[in-house]
Amino acid sequence: MSSVKRIGILTAGGDSPGLNAAIRGVGKAALGCGIEIVGFRDGFRGLAENRMFELSSATLSGILTVGGTVLGTSRDKVHRMVVDGTATDVRDTIIRNCRKDGIDVLVCLGGGGTQRNALQLVDAGLDVVTLPKTIDNDVALTDATIGYATALEVATEAVDRLHSTAHSHHRIIVVELMGHRAGWLALGAGIAGGADVVLIPEIPYDVEQVAEAIRARVRRGTNFSIVAVAEGARDRDDARTYREAEARKDAAGSLEEKDAARAEIAGLQAAHAGNTMRLARKLEELTGLESRVTILGYVQRGGTPSPGDRLLATRLGAAAVDLVREGRFGMMVAARGPVTESVRLEDVAGRRRTVPPDHPWVEAARRVGTCLGD
Repeated sequence: MSSVKRIGILTAGGDSPGLNAAIRGVGKAALGCGIEIVGFRDGFRGLAENRMFELSSATLSGILTVGGTVLGTSRDKVHRMVVDGTATDVRDTIIRNCRKDGIDVLVCLGGGGTQRNALQLVDAGLDVVTLPKTIDNDVALTDATIGYATALEVATEAVDRLHSTAHSHHRIIVVELMGHRAGWLALGAGIAGGADVVLIPEIPYDVEQVAEAIRARVRRGTNFSIVAVAEGARDRDDARTYREAEARKDAAGSLEEKDAARAEIAGLQAAHAGNTMRLARKLEELTGLESRVTILGYVQRGGTPSPGDRLLATRLGAAAVDLVREGRFGMMVAARGPVTESVRLEDVAGRRRTVPPDHPWVEAARRVGTCLGD
């Protein structure tokens, strides 16, 4: 067993339901083993600025069911944090702060960006353990991420509720769900909510195919449709342009070239903003049915975490403390069915879990007649 006496914990990236349950899981498991735990405010920025506070049983009491994160969060990068208007590498500052504060191990809760930040700190000499968190469910090498189950419930309920309006007014209702690069949320909510069309980033769509699916419903006597679309879903032409830009970024040999490629991708994303509205107008034009758009936005992140997320967060949090006690660092705690498993951060960072085109959910959607736009 390791000689760890004090753990630091932070939450980074976008907030997700279940973060407080995970903080509680780590904290209570640590305190139960006689290990002190302190929280850093506002993610890696709070770590760099050494804004911390002690976590006690009293602090952790009552937060299991609370949404958001009591620690606060941010999207800062440890190697390029903006300090006084300048992008600064703060890894050495973070290491000094941890040593000064007696932090033996840092536990980081977050999505793909957090896993990359954590690996950078591991490479700089810090002992780190991470937990996977994101409503997008796209962290590599884990079956589930903290926050996805709750977001799926919220999104599915929204699709359920939109059916009555679409039916009453004989409309196309296009509902935009979160998911820039992965379609797990839109696919899951679309299937569970009985959407007629589901569009996800992994399957570029042809708007004429979508329109024809809606017209076919009209010919069968059903003059309304629900279209569930991930915010990152693209038509075939846009998808090709993105792939080419991503290839240029991957092939870039210098930091300047990579920055230029990232700027190009950011420009494409800006141009893609409002795509759901354009899709709705095009479907109205092609089908003759009135269309309306509902964008759920941040409501998918908020509120009380579901029992599933509380269970996942608690068992991942407790498993993280097991890794700490065993001295197994540079690891992420992954969900593997009913059990947990440790995976190396270097195998997780920089990778994304996307929907495979032959995934059972995709096959099931096709079998029941859901149009996927292709």
